[in-house]
Amino acid sequence: MKLTATDSDRFVTMRHAMVASQLRTNAVSDPRVVAAMARVPREAFLPVEAQAIAYRDTALPLGQGRFQNVPIATGRLLTEAYLLPADKVLLIGAAGGYTAAVLAEMVASVVAVENDAALAGLAREALADTAKVTVVEGPLEAGHADGAPYDVLMIDGAVEQLPESLVAQLRDGGRVVAGIADRGITRLASGRKSEGGFALLDFADIDCVPLPGFARAKTFTF
Repeated sequence: MKLTATDSDRFVTMRHAMVASQLRTNAVSDPRVVAAMARVPREAFLPVEAQAIAYRDTALPLGQGRFQNVPIATGRLLTEAYLLPADKVLLIGAAGGYTAAVLAEMVASVVAVENDAALAGLAREALADTAKVTVVEGPLEAGHADGAPYDVLMIDGAVEQLPESLVAQLRDGGRVVAGIADRGITRLASGRKSEGGFALLDFADIDCVPLPGFARAKTFTF
């Protein structure tokens, strides 16, 4: 769908409202994150049928049971990643490419992993003019070891567990931000890899879209 000038103006107005009412009021305090989310057109990374609701403070349907993450969740994760201009970022859950585009405004390069072929295609098309981003199609939990080591691992969604194989793709001192799902409650968490180990610390209770491939093994009791 080709947007008219009126459509574009309406989306700009909604984007600025998102920044003012959803981000600035909810601890998205890094001015670079705020500026990037104010610039990147969220509607351009959604299926046509979801574009009209691009700036709602809810998860947005992408098809095949997947959703674009809630703006405040993505904004808080980006803020807590303490991104630097020289960073190389591994993004898990590329979805339609929105978060990869926001990251590209702030860092040197982004490898965005997506397991759904249709979403990976949407992301590649939307990011065609963004040279800093490489979209990799494959299992989310596998990451992209060929591009390691990374400075930052960002999981733009909620997972039940964080595989050691993903953490291993970080350099020592690398940062992690992720949504963690625990018995029906979603928390945002951050951590840093060191020679002595790795741990995540919760920093906010915020709804976050679930990502496939990270379920804990089921245990049985008798």
